[in-house]
Amino acid sequence: MTVDRKKELKQLYKQMKPEMGIFIIRALDDGRCYLQATPNLKGTINATKFKLDAGRHPHRELQKAWQERGVANFVFEVLEKLEYDKDETKTDYSEELEILQMVWADKLAQAETVFF
Repeated sequence: MTVDRKKELKQLYKQMKPEMGIFIIRALDDGRCYLQATPNLKGTINATKFKLDAGRHPHRELQKAWQERGVANFVFEVLEKLEYDKDETKTDYSEELEILQMVWADKLAQAETVFF
């Protein structure tokens, strides 16, 4: 691979925009849920699975349930994706993601969802 091609690929990678949004981890046996908003759905879901498998997830109650009941008892679901603004200069979507998480937490609370 030439140096120019490597530079081109690196630039294309920097221009990629990961999918943003909110996902949920749901325990199949008792229905308890863990909710998280993120600017990188795929990356965060992969990192979360890795941390849970390694016993290193910061949410202790979720980690304990994962270890006791096993991976087969949990499903990951993307609840909603957040679209990028047409304004290309905007790079910080943390406020929008925080609002999205609050909206979904309210929706799930109304449905009497139990959280970890």
